[in-house]
Amino acid sequence: MAEQGQRGRRSFWTWGWQEDEPTPAQRLEVADLLSHSYGVKISVPEIPRIENIELRDPRITVPDTLSSVVTTDKTERVTHTYGGHFLELNRALRGDFEHPPDAVAYPDTEDQLESVLDWCDGNGYAAIPYGGGTTVVDGVSVPDSASGAVTIDMERLGKVLEIDETSRAARIQAGIFGPDLENALRPKGYTLRHFPQSFPWSTLGGWIATRSGGHYATNHTHIDDFVESIRMVTPQGWWESRRLPGSGAGPSPDRMVIGSEGTLGIITEAWMRIQKRPVFRANAGIAFPSWEQAYTAIRHLVQAKLWPANLRLLDPEEAGRAAGLDGKHALLIIGFESSDIPQGDLIRFAVEIARDNGGLIEDEQIQISGGSNETTGRDGAVGNWRSSFIGVNAGLTNGLGLITDTFETSVTWDKWPAFDAEVRDRVGRVLNETFGKAHTLSCRFTHVYTDGPAPYYTFSGMGTLGGEAEQWQAIKDVASEVLLTAGGTITHHHSVGRMHAEHWARQTPDLHEKALRAAKKTFDPNSILNPGVLFDP
Repeated sequence: MAEQGQRGRRSFWTWGWQEDEPTPAQRLEVADLLSHSYGVKISVPEIPRIENIELRDPRITVPDTLSSVVTTDKTERVTHTYGGHFLELNRALRGDFEHPPDAVAYPDTEDQLESVLDWCDGNGYAAIPYGGGTTVVDGVSVPDSASGAVTIDMERLGKVLEIDETSRAARIQAGIFGPDLENALRPKGYTLRHFPQSFPWSTLGGWIATRSGGHYATNHTHIDDFVESIRMVTPQGWWESRRLPGSGAGPSPDRMVIGSEGTLGIITEAWMRIQKRPVFRANAGIAFPSWEQAYTAIRHLVQAKLWPANLRLLDPEEAGRAAGLDGKHALLIIGFESSDIPQGDLIRFAVEIARDNGGLIEDEQIQISGGSNETTGRDGAVGNWRSSFIGVNAGLTNGLGLITDTFETSVTWDKWPAFDAEVRDRVGRVLNETFGKAHTLSCRFTHVYTDGPAPYYTFSGMGTLGGEAEQWQAIKDVASEVLLTAGGTITHHHSVGRMHAEHWARQTPDLHEKALRAAKKTFDPNSILNPGVLFDP
């Protein structure tokens, strides 16, 4: 049994791999900046050594027949204990691993996966499917009630198995990471073109299981748009949908699996719609004197159905921090792309709509490629935003006392202005109570639909060391409550996990939850699969 995954050694205290971890010098620099900003002395905690972390002994014994697939290695158990939420990573930095998995499985084949799942089911062990571990909603942790738990890491089932160039679809194993998927499709000139912010560290199976949202964001947005069929193993046997471009034959079987978050079965592969790689591109960054002008413009633009590949809106706070604007102007980012059709006319139409609603941009600031595959949108405000977006904070502020997090939603346009005002008022008040005036609250649109936006709020403030969990929970409770009562969804693309289960139960119709519980009983009668995610079985 190898002691690390095939992509390298996982980090146990930040997203991704050890090579993604910030250096001690980088962490010290950020601590100094935060000290000056908040007027407090900040010490940078040492990263604990895995050999010094206290870990309970495994409560299960791996049978000889599975010894080549399942390991109780301490490093593997530590690195599979947590997802990617900042509270989890703070616990990791403190060396707190109270509820690790008892074992980690790395199946190489579907037969091995089936054997592992049968073993778990026969012994009542919790079976936790694991892709990239980037969940920010407590989606891969071991429940306190489990008497034994096995994390099933899918990364060795990570290949593109087949490409149907006639139908433009590919059969892909669920454990493949985003970069590997794109690298496998690139030689034949294809792409899936689904880029969640976790793309470098997350997997196809994770995207499907959590209904991920990619950031080409006005047409093909959620992973749902790409799925042609799915294959999944359950404790009751194999489940596979028919490969079809569309069907009116009853409720869609794929819709039962997409978003099931590992509670019904473990996805092993899927046929996914692919496309030719784009060569024509056009981009523009348009400033607006007010937030109100900017979101009015983006509504008109999306309802014109030009379908830009990228359509994002940053409020003045977000535009100042992430794109280098003056903190007084909002920023609208528009991007078009195509493998076959020049995009110049489309970007010019979009810019005129923005200008009609108060947008500020000179013609020479519009970037248009001529089809030679040159890049656009890599400089100026758009380039600044792109760099900050792709460069996810990989552990720079972990353990420094800064409480920073996001909550995202979607809401219809008719409710939007009042919704935004209520969120900013109620969340702003709890931020004042928690941090005083030294805090930030900003908003951007990650996705935009003809009938409404998907606003994504970010907050931060300096917390009390050791009290971050309680302070974060007070803010999260208010944010979750206002999302529902003001008319939005508890989550647009971060999934439910355990963190959002209570509010998801209030959002979904009662009979829908009962139907899902019945499905759970059918697929997983002993409730071993990711218990506690979505609902308490």
